[in-house]
Amino acid sequence: MNESEKDLISIVIPVYNVEKYLQKCVESVKNQTYKNIEIILVNDGSTDKCTEICEKLKKEDGRIKVIHKKNGGLSDARNVGINNASGNYISFIDSDDYVEKNYISLLYDTLVSYNADMSIASHMVIYEKNHIDKSTGLEFKENAENILEKMLYDDGIDLSAWGKLYKKQLFDEVRFPKGRLFEDSATTYKLIDKSEIIAVYSKPVYNYIIRRNSISNEEFSERKLDLIVSTKEMTDYIRNKYPNLSKACDRRLMYAYLSTLTQLSKSNIRNKKIENELMGYIKVHRKEILKDKKAPKRDKIGIISTMMGFQCFKYVWRIYSKITGRS
Repeated sequence: MNESEKDLISIVIPVYNVEKYLQKCVESVKNQTYKNIEIILVNDGSTDKCTEICEKLKKEDGRIKVIHKKNGGLSDARNVGINNASGNYISFIDSDDYVEKNYISLLYDTLVSYNADMSIASHMVIYEKNHIDKSTGLEFKENAENILEKMLYDDGIDLSAWGKLYKKQLFDEVRFPKGRLFEDSATTYKLIDKSEIIAVYSKPVYNYIIRRNSISNEEFSERKLDLIVSTKEMTDYIRNKYPNLSKACDRRLMYAYLSTLTQLSKSNIRNKKIENELMGYIKVHRKEILKDKKAPKRDKIGIISTMMGFQCFKYVWRIYSKITGRS
């Protein structure tokens, strides 16, 4: 083992009914240039062939640990992985995604070189017909407040649990909320806030796959409102601790409403009650976001389209998705 690889890194991979993707995901982790890793596969009550695949993979590589449990959702699976992690550091990978060979080495080297508590890389968003590189190529370190501001404005920092490396002690008092969708929105900001130094190296070493049958693309239900609930909790916390970030919090909460409205616009069934609630909030708060120079153009396009009603928003989003290759 190289001196630079003395730290054991635990990689937590929740597994649920992803038999088509699991092998590729785990192979990408097994092939990491950083070798001192343990791979924790948390089989969250899969009903397909994932159980057999997990056991097969375990036999092939002694670094793989398999935990079989009753289905409890993504948050519960991640929490079980954290509880069983032996490493000094933890990273998360979703089982239908895959990573580049230098995923762990880039995160680890960045964290160590800046003596940070947490490091952040970037990712490639892979749609069926298009790839979008979300990286900026920038490398830097910041304190929690500045990283939170970038995250709130979606300025090169996202809320995903994956694509990051954490000192294990950050999870001493933090866990993912069981039973809630958009669990990252309820968790990542807490981990950032617990970190004195966050190091960023914005290279696309994580491949985030957009599937038509993923949670974010499934038929709309009231559970999708969890994004607003988690975002409200997050922005209330940040606004209270960092008053200078109030405008950034306003933007992030507006994004949660726009994102939920987008999910509703994809539904085959129209829900007027929720539609009116979402549109009502956007109408009341849209002026302050339109005046914010740091707010992304995509937000402003969405807000302006709502001025002509829900159907106009729905049409504009469909055109925007085709132009950007997000459909």
